[in-house]
Amino acid sequence: MGHGGPGGRGGRGERAERVFGRGDLPLIVLALIEISPRHGYEIIKAIEERCGGAYAPSPGAVYPTLTLLEEQDHVTSSESASGKKLYTITDLGRAYLDENRAQVDGILARLDMFARVQARKALPERVHQAMHTLKHALLLNKTNWSEAEAERVSAVLEQAANAIVDGH
Repeated sequence: MGHGGPGGRGGRGERAERVFGRGDLPLIVLALIEISPRHGYEIIKAIEERCGGAYAPSPGAVYPTLTLLEEQDHVTSSESASGKKLYTITDLGRAYLDENRAQVDGILARLDMFARVQARKALPERVHQAMHTLKHALLLNKTNWSEAEAERVSAVLEQAANAIVDGH
């Protein structure tokens, strides 16, 4: 099962269905435009960044979505100095987002989770297994966690984390 590599794109790795549910793409596109007016390419890049670089929607999905949002009067477009269309949210689009805020928050949470999963897959298998071993060692510790034992274990974990970050 491929999962794309760094900079992986839709179609080479995780499929869009695994990232977005039905009707999610228009909401996330609208939410991104609410943050700031954007070109189609900027929307693709923003979604890719939100997915940790593991997925980017294709232009063939984003541009028709922008056209749909424009037809629904949720966004307007104007030509920027570069000749590209710049999309801006309308009051109607803002009201639609407000009505669907819980779904938008859920989509954003799923994108964040997707990015975390992809980042974990990028770890070498030996490191991934060592993380599991550590987790199980902590969970299998049946002793009562005294303050001293909790302090000792947290110091060991923090020392290991610092050594990893520092490269020692």
